[in-house]
Amino acid sequence: MKQTGTGQVKQMGIGQAFRANFLGHAPNWYKTTILAFLVLNPILMLTLGKYVTGWVLIVEFIFTLAMALKCYPLPAGGLLAIEAVVIGLTNPHSIYHEVELNLPVILLLMFMVAGIYFMKEGLVYLFTKILTKVRSKVALAFLFSILGAVLSAFLDALTVTAVIIAVAYGFYNIFHKFASSEKVYETYDINHDHIVDDIYQEDLNQFRGFLRNLMMHGAVGTALGGATTLVGEPQNLLIGSIMKWDFVDFFLNSAPVSIPVLIAGLLTAITLEVTKFWGYGYQLPDSVRKVMEDDTKAKDAALDTRGRVRLIIMAVCGVLLIFSLALHLAEVGIIGLMIIILLTSFNGVIEEGRIGHAFEEALPFTALLIVFFAIVAVIHDQHLFTPIIQWVLRLEGQNQLVAFFAANGVLSAISDNVFVATVYMSETQKAFEAGGIALEHYNKMAVAINMGTNAPSVATPNGQAAFLFLLTSALAPLIRLSYLEMVKLALPYTIVMSLTGVLATMYLL
Repeated sequence: MKQTGTGQVKQMGIGQAFRANFLGHAPNWYKTTILAFLVLNPILMLTLGKYVTGWVLIVEFIFTLAMALKCYPLPAGGLLAIEAVVIGLTNPHSIYHEVELNLPVILLLMFMVAGIYFMKEGLVYLFTKILTKVRSKVALAFLFSILGAVLSAFLDALTVTAVIIAVAYGFYNIFHKFASSEKVYETYDINHDHIVDDIYQEDLNQFRGFLRNLMMHGAVGTALGGATTLVGEPQNLLIGSIMKWDFVDFFLNSAPVSIPVLIAGLLTAITLEVTKFWGYGYQLPDSVRKVMEDDTKAKDAALDTRGRVRLIIMAVCGVLLIFSLALHLAEVGIIGLMIIILLTSFNGVIEEGRIGHAFEEALPFTALLIVFFAIVAVIHDQHLFTPIIQWVLRLEGQNQLVAFFAANGVLSAISDNVFVATVYMSETQKAFEAGGIALEHYNKMAVAINMGTNAPSVATPNGQAAFLFLLTSALAPLIRLSYLEMVKLALPYTIVMSLTGVLATMYLL
């Protein structure tokens, strides 16, 4: 609506209203681009066929992920997925099948992330003490990397990522609220920087860089540790079950490649912080450290008996969570629901509204993941990866193993690594059962597939579910962690881990 010269309000036309409503306040060029995609795809379908259109759809969907800070990928990516069904690139049955295969991940997101929400107070309390005690950024970087790796080797990368997101969000919230001139008013909003006092603007930017660094070290650490064990990543379980490997078998078979990659990754974290290279090396400003220390002291002073008991309950549930996940007493999501029930029961969170807040962070990403599975269904139905698979299977010896590692890495960087592992393992299993592959070489091929889907896939946020979760979290826009920024910060890791993986596959496997 517009104000006319006479003071009357002029109604907006239907066309203007449609343009204003479509994708809300996203930039006009973004809206035009999405509309162009939706018009282009049926034309490509009629002129160039399903195979080419399928690949174009993948590129379009990656574009929506890359622009996540302009517009959450669910609406625009969802429109592309719906159109894929309408024009026949996939169908609802295929999408449902992909969802079925990934039900454990969906349950994890629904319940485990919410469980972490109810532990946030305890986690922030613990990590704030660590942050204020450990003054070396190099030591902190190594600590986040090794903790991410060790925890992901026995737990789940998404769970570990949810923890470090909760911690970093808590850190940011403490300082941003302190630095805001309107912190005592109801108008305070963590997403707005115009309320931050000028004297703290530079420190806030420095703090953002510091948190970006730690988040990337921790996220890559989850990939490093997740590759080493049977329970580290979902595709590891898939590969292990096909190969009939137990926990020890998986570790020993993968170790010639997974351990060198793990060591190289940890050394990369240290090197990046020592050299302050490629966007790393941001230090924790003194003002932020003082705010953190003061906040810890204030919380310690204000902590009454009920508060201490609440923290004890969180600590007990944290230990129970680790043991339950490490021993795989149930699916991760079911364990998460147990943690929600225990924490809400014993810490007195009984109102529906308070419990509902815990699910706000994960459910948008869960919906986005379903859309992602629709794109994976297109890849499956149109056999987009088949030419690459066939080419790799025609190779022999060590060259084939290196090609398996590389092909799985490239495809996992643009698709779902569980899907890529499923496709490659099924084709490899067929070749083995047909008598075309020796058992020893078959074992090595499984390792190459495992490491290919785990190591090079850190190149992009869509290569790892944990990375995608970080990109689309409430934290990412606060610390200016865009898709391209994640790709940039992951690049040194991608190069080192991929080269190490290739060399280990050639000479140690």
